[in-house]
Amino acid sequence: MHGSGSAPFKVAVVWRGDARSRAEARPETSRFAAVFAALDRHGLEGEPAVWVEGEADLLRAQLLAVDAVLVWVNPVTEDTGAGRGALDAVLREVAATGVLVSGHPDVIDRMGTKEVLVRTREMGWGSDTHLYASHAALMAGFPGRVAEGPRVLKRSRGNGGIGVWKVERAAGPDVLVQEARDRSLRTVPLDVFLAERAADFAVGGTLVDQPFQARHLEGMIRCYVSGTRVAGYGAQHVTALAPPEHGRAPPRLYSGPEDERFQRLRGLMEAKWIPEMASRLGLGLDDLPVVWDADFLLGPRDAAGEDTYVLCEINASSVYPIPDEAHGALAATTLRRLSEARAYLPERA
Repeated sequence: MHGSGSAPFKVAVVWRGDARSRAEARPETSRFAAVFAALDRHGLEGEPAVWVEGEADLLRAQLLAVDAVLVWVNPVTEDTGAGRGALDAVLREVAATGVLVSGHPDVIDRMGTKEVLVRTREMGWGSDTHLYASHAALMAGFPGRVAEGPRVLKRSRGNGGIGVWKVERAAGPDVLVQEARDRSLRTVPLDVFLAERAADFAVGGTLVDQPFQARHLEGMIRCYVSGTRVAGYGAQHVTALAPPEHGRAPPRLYSGPEDERFQRLRGLMEAKWIPEMASRLGLGLDDLPVVWDADFLLGPRDAAGEDTYVLCEINASSVYPIPDEAHGALAATTLRRLSEARAYLPERA
């Protein structure tokens, strides 16, 4: 590792931008100023590393000179639709030299796509979720499932409501389809809607569907995690798949890990669900990102009248903003992992 003896570890913070924003990037003026401040409080030397599409060599050279890389880049950009395949190639190459990369692209592939809903559906947070690896599988399986009740169909990768639809039966062969991104509603024959989905498989993608949760208007709980420990919460009323008359959702409200409202969920996450998820996904606990989140809707109450929680997605590639308490947690997790690596691994050249 580059850090040795009492020398501080160097940590690059990566986000997407252009050549101008890269030249002007400063820790104290970036949107990650609080992250840089937390790194500094923990004795870590943070530096901006702006990812510019088409300039992989510049980023690679910078990242090979640090000890850790913390990445905040969405899988798909809303304005251009750009992915992060080229960035992921750089991150894999850098990680192979011993640089700590969080989250590593291979980890994101396992826990940060909608397929995690299928891989963990037998867990306590799971629901009747199904994966469609081909358009033919969707055409064969989805009609029977939507006939039993409303479903939510999701692309395996996306953010900001991109590629998410609520689908429910209407009259005759028709279904009522609501787009999560813009909340638009339309009635269309099911066969037509399914035919449109062929494009979602064109580049090797998959689709996942799960039951629509009747209690969705009671709110979503975003559980922020650093490694294996809950670092805070974001509570929000969600209306992306609600009838239009419900209006837009108010801003998400953040709180720390001690919020009394969510201690049962915290206990389930830390004692059971996080270790079980890692095991099912074939991940070590220290493979988990230094900051990630799990979004939960309320499921049916159990026999004792307690709320149940249904996982609707995990975000692992660009989790920001975050509660104030999570900045210190992610810095502490980064420092611990780097310190352990320094103690047990030979220095990198």
